[in-house]
Amino acid sequence: MIGILGGTFDPIHYGHLRPAQEASQKLGLSELRLLPTGQPPHRPPPQANAQQRLAMVELAIRDLPGLRVDDRELHRAGPSYTVHTLESLRAEFPTTPLCLLIGADQFGSFESWHRWQDIPDLAHIVVLSRPGITSSPLPRWARARESKDYQSLHEALAGRLVFLPVSPQDISATLIRTAIARGESVAGLPRATQRALTR
Repeated sequence: MIGILGGTFDPIHYGHLRPAQEASQKLGLSELRLLPTGQPPHRPPPQANAQQRLAMVELAIRDLPGLRVDDRELHRAGPSYTVHTLESLRAEFPTTPLCLLIGADQFGSFESWHRWQDIPDLAHIVVLSRPGITSSPLPRWARARESKDYQSLHEALAGRLVFLPVSPQDISATLIRTAIARGESVAGLPRATQRALTR
């Protein structure tokens, strides 16, 4: 089973890496692919260019088994719609379960995504949530797909929805960029992120 975690990664940091590692372990993923977004459709363009962000991800996961970078969105023209990425991955892995990892905030706006109705037919949806936080009432389509059994994701190629508690990380790309712009040290950040930022 392959996991997919997209983001601008501008820059990548421990708030991405730690939940990714936890999810990979809890779900029993064979690999977890981090996909730097080419042109994000729901937010301003990244400050770092595509090659810089790709290099940061490659450097940050270099010593993390099971994590790999996938740069397909950086080579596709136009907005980086998740449904197009999943269609590409599904064509590449027709018999492998795929899991799309998203944050709880992303799940809240999921129905505004391009062709969102097609996404559950291409991959399972795994919502990374804070422990003890209860979700709002789910829409009908989500209730019909929700499962509490992580193992069930291995039994189908796509179509299920699970909420996966992960340890919260008090760090953000905005704080990192602000610190660097001010000339402040990033020495307190995890080593993988430091290497990526100071390369």
